[in-house]
Amino acid sequence: MARHNSLSDYASKRFRLAGKAVLDFGNPFFAPIDRLGQDAERRGKPFVSFANYDYLGLATHPRVKADSAAALESLGVGALASRLVGGERSTHQLLEEELASFLGTETSLSLVSGYLTNLTTITHLMAGRDALFIDELSHNSIVSAAKSSGAAVVVFRHNDLDHLDELLANNRENYRNVLIIAEALYSMDGDIADLPRLVEVKERHQAWLLVDEAHSLGVLGATGRGICEHAGVDPNRVDLIIGTMSKTLASCGGFIAAKRSITDWMRYTLPGFVYSVGLSPVIVAAARAALQLMQEEAWRIERLARNAEMFRDCARQAGLDTGPAIGRGVVPILFASSQETMLASQHLLEQGFYCPPIVQIGVPKDQPRLRFFISASHTEDDIRRVIAALETRPVVAGEMPAQVATAAL
Repeated sequence: MARHNSLSDYASKRFRLAGKAVLDFGNPFFAPIDRLGQDAERRGKPFVSFANYDYLGLATHPRVKADSAAALESLGVGALASRLVGGERSTHQLLEEELASFLGTETSLSLVSGYLTNLTTITHLMAGRDALFIDELSHNSIVSAAKSSGAAVVVFRHNDLDHLDELLANNRENYRNVLIIAEALYSMDGDIADLPRLVEVKERHQAWLLVDEAHSLGVLGATGRGICEHAGVDPNRVDLIIGTMSKTLASCGGFIAAKRSITDWMRYTLPGFVYSVGLSPVIVAAARAALQLMQEEAWRIERLARNAEMFRDCARQAGLDTGPAIGRGVVPILFASSQETMLASQHLLEQGFYCPPIVQIGVPKDQPRLRFFISASHTEDDIRRVIAALETRPVVAGEMPAQVATAAL
């Protein structure tokens, strides 16, 4: 008789295989950063997080908090149903109109999760006779959607649009619909897509283009309107712009920005919208306030750019490897081994800086790193001190033990 493990036994085994051994070097994950900050303040020591998406420093802005509190009092906590069958709050459409106006698209549609937005949009659009052409460093939400869609998946080398063009030239005629997917600002490497070339390639091959602006809204472009502004491309030449409200907009949720005919269809058919609850009115209020503030206080976008460029330049001057990062929002520091990365993270925490390691999760196994999210709220002193702390980190020889080196999640 076959022996069946319990779900608990199975999960424990998978956890060991997935990388529990990494935690032998300490557990930097799931840290209660509010408590860490309070503890540091009580001891009279600084505590600076480089692990959060608050690019423009709006998460604790008094107006964001006040508007959220007002929405809580007037509209309650939750949307309480799918907007299609349970009705919506008037603020839902206001947010979507304001997002579309800001981005320069006809309309937008908001969803409860950025991850879900990619997953439901891609699987809804593409089917068996279609093909997805995706960058090899695409976010997990894109990769998971591609695998679930039923469409063929063709992977092109990271930011290598000659390779993409060649793959389309050789394969486009085999498929009914083709969707090219790229990220505006890549969240692990801090580099950007060549949008003008992407648009030219997609139009020449009669394909569609989806651009994920999760990390570029409020970061790229003189006024933070994203990669279209940064590259001087009409946003209406991009078929689908996907974004999140958990980064610059200091709240959570996702959105699709596109032509009205597309979002009108999706309002009645997109599974992640139709079968999921609407955004909480509190979240909508926070996102709207942040969107308004980033336009009124444009100095935040300029300061973010200055801070990110300073961090990148100081790191390189210190002999640290920042990879291909352009110095906007996300700047990684790459290390030779997982052990060195873990120890560097622990050293920073001891110095009052929170930056958890990225060890074989979402990055190639041979490229462990600390990923720094730079904010307009960081000071020059914060940046110079954290680079100085990295220069004094423990230096280790060799690699992690074999059981740790295989810890891929």
